[in-house]
Amino acid sequence: MNVSNPRVMAREIARVLAGVSLGVAAIAVPASTTASARSVSNAVTIPGAPNCPIFPASNVWNRPVDNLPVAKDSAAIIKNIGPNIGLHPDFGSYAGYGIPYNVVGASTKKVRVKFLYKSQSDKGPYPIPVHPKIEAGSDHHLLIVDSATCYLYELWEAVKTAKGWTAGSGAIWNLESNKLRPAGWTSADAAGLPILPGLVRYEEVQSGVIDHALRFTVPDTRTRYIYPARHEAGDTNSANFPPMGLRLRLKASVSLAGFSTEDQVLLQAMKTYGIIVADNGSPWYISGASDPRWNDSDLHLIDEITGSDFEVVDTSRFRNGS
Repeated sequence: MNVSNPRVMAREIARVLAGVSLGVAAIAVPASTTASARSVSNAVTIPGAPNCPIFPASNVWNRPVDNLPVAKDSAAIIKNIGPNIGLHPDFGSYAGYGIPYNVVGASTKKVRVKFLYKSQSDKGPYPIPVHPKIEAGSDHHLLIVDSATCYLYELWEAVKTAKGWTAGSGAIWNLESNKLRPAGWTSADAAGLPILPGLVRYEEVQSGVIDHALRFTVPDTRTRYIYPARHEAGDTNSANFPPMGLRLRLKASVSLAGFSTEDQVLLQAMKTYGIIVADNGSPWYISGASDPRWNDSDLHLIDEITGSDFEVVDTSRFRNGS
């Protein structure tokens, strides 16, 4: 422990008091992500769908941003998100906290869904299992991976009624394709982006590498979206607020010393691949899938990292496949 650094010492003491002991094999975390590690996208596949990538390696979700330039308006945007507010893992061990996902096969019956925003939704049908896992809270996201076709189905405000399934909106993605939604279209997320590719998943953390960007929310967004987002849900024209699709990264200068091995994996991903503005919500809330194996006390130690530890990166030349 580096006792000369009060932040590191306080962090280490907090870990001891929290009684961090995950009971898993040690994870090897490199000091920095190597080129060879970054060349293989989605090294950890979705359990139950081992043959399905989470988009090609050339997809912008899966490409590092650690060498991209800092955007000129970075400081102003960080100021409006909240420079003094800490990171918050919006997931954990409790099944009702986080965004779950379902894996189905060819035998799952596909059903029709009635949409509120029909003109911007993929009509389906959707392979919804009999007892699907649905996000708790107001958004009721329902995510489904079809292991037989490698298609991703996502619904927002999914509800089963006596007459069948309804949802606010829905989107279908080919996980083996880089194709985006039509310009101006929403998805199950306000930014018109897929949700699953940006979730923190337990298996990835245990592997030692998260090799994709992460989804997060901000309180206010600009009435604009940038690639790869396809939809805006803002309430201001000010260029000092983040547009949907904006990519940020944890500064390279931020020390990860003293954090647990698991937290280092999560934070290193924010340095290498960054985080993407995907929806309006609480500031610096990082999305993930619930899993009973998460150590919640340990996860919440990342709240020591604040908005001022991030910077906006210039992704103006980023495009899928190039």
